[in-house]
Amino acid sequence: MTFLSTFLAIGAPQIILVVVVILLLFGGKKIPELMRGLGSGIKEFKDASKEDEQLEENKKD
Repeated sequence: MTFLSTFLAIGAPQIILVVVVILLLFGGKKIPELMRGLGSGIKEFKDASKEDEQLEENKKD
């Protein structure tokens, strides 16, 4: 196995560890707020990439 495939091999114990660390760092009340922020950031990124695609299509025409 290469280093990259070993590094990317994420299983259930690793995911549980990450969730526990996030809960310890931010607490239960902050998690929904963080997820909302993450969701809105992803939405803005998708909207911006769609605008870029439309601009490129207009340049080709």
